[in-house]
Amino acid sequence: MTTSYERDTRAARPRDNESAGKRRRRLPRWSVTGLSLVVIGVVVFLTVVGTAIAPHDPAAQDLSRIADGPSAQHWLGTDVLGRDTLSRVVAGARSAFVGPLVIAAGSFLLGNLLGLWAGYRGGRIDGLVMRWVDVMWSIPALLVLIVLAGSLGAGYWTTVAILVVLTAPFDTRVVRGATLEQVPRPYVESAKVLGVPDRRIVLRHIWPNVLPVSIANAFLVFASSVGVLAAMSFLGLGVPPGTPDWGLMLAENQALLFTQPLAALAPGVMIVVIATAMNLAGDGIYERLSARGGTA
Repeated sequence: MTTSYERDTRAARPRDNESAGKRRRRLPRWSVTGLSLVVIGVVVFLTVVGTAIAPHDPAAQDLSRIADGPSAQHWLGTDVLGRDTLSRVVAGARSAFVGPLVIAAGSFLLGNLLGLWAGYRGGRIDGLVMRWVDVMWSIPALLVLIVLAGSLGAGYWTTVAILVVLTAPFDTRVVRGATLEQVPRPYVESAKVLGVPDRRIVLRHIWPNVLPVSIANAFLVFASSVGVLAAMSFLGLGVPPGTPDWGLMLAENQALLFTQPLAALAPGVMIVVIATAMNLAGDGIYERLSARGGTA
């Protein structure tokens, strides 16, 4: 015959097991997110002090050591012009991080500004903004980018500026959709009844609840921009020749793929690593902010 204590203990066990299962399920997600943030932190560190800690001058050529394999002096070997591969990978973090950061920030600002007001005000403002978004989405972005970059003069910052304009409609549509979900909710209606100004409603009440989606989208834009900028440099429409840049390094050293593969694989791996880390970190941060019910 069981006592009331034993019955209560048995009844509590499933809940305890369920809680433990939730903790076990959450651990891998946050482990991946934490690892992704560490990778991003390393790239940020290299962006700030990369040229100072590079073991060699990234631009120094040694024609007697063309396409050398890894050694004690050159850990990742040398490239097609005898330059130290590791030093160029370290120095290339700057162009791989700064440009995508500017694109993500610019797209974030434009997308939030237009998306919030279009979703909140509706009517003619919403119609004008969404027609612009539809037009931008209907054109092949990569083709437009190549044509404009070639016409205006190949350059890193020219490409970055064009990408901000081409990416902002994506943020605008995402933020507008999230705003439309918030507008009918009681807290917005209550604020309107109390006579709270529209600007305050949008910025102090709606935006904090839209912010998790905006932040996750910014990480996604950053990750895609890393690949696009690398592709433009690979095509010769990005950084100037000779600049330490991961996309340009791929173009310069693709002929060494079977003789000194690290010269091409090292920058390629870094592009994949930082883009993947940004995607995973964005997913983790979105889940965290959503679990808190936004940042408000």
